[in-house]
Amino acid sequence: QVQLVESGGGSVQPGGSLTLACATRGNIFRLNSMGWYRQAPGKQRELVAGILGNDSTTYANSQEGRATISRDDARKTMWLQLNNLNPEDTGVYYCNPFPKSYSYWGQGTQVTVSS
Repeated sequence: QVQLVESGGGSVQPGGSLTLACATRGNIFRLNSMGWYRQAPGKQRELVAGILGNDSTTYANSQEGRATISRDDARKTMWLQLNNLNPEDTGVYYCNPFPKSYSYWGQGTQVTVSS
């Protein structure tokens, strides 16, 4: 049974940092490249960062230089470190396979950046 559990979100001031975690169950991690997605208020969900099985990474332009995605296949866990956060980073962050996501989504973790 596939399960995705995101954690680590919170409320921070501009310039702050957060590290998000994605714990998975089932074969989803072994079979897929994985990504972090963000859904900002009133906007569609978008890819923030992706990591392939060979640890190659890709980032949205808005995150380049400010985010670091990593994974541990043995622990079936993935992280997203977010630095120098700004209000435009606010949203619910989800993990899911990348580039083609599953129809199943976890509950996400809320990130709020405000002064």
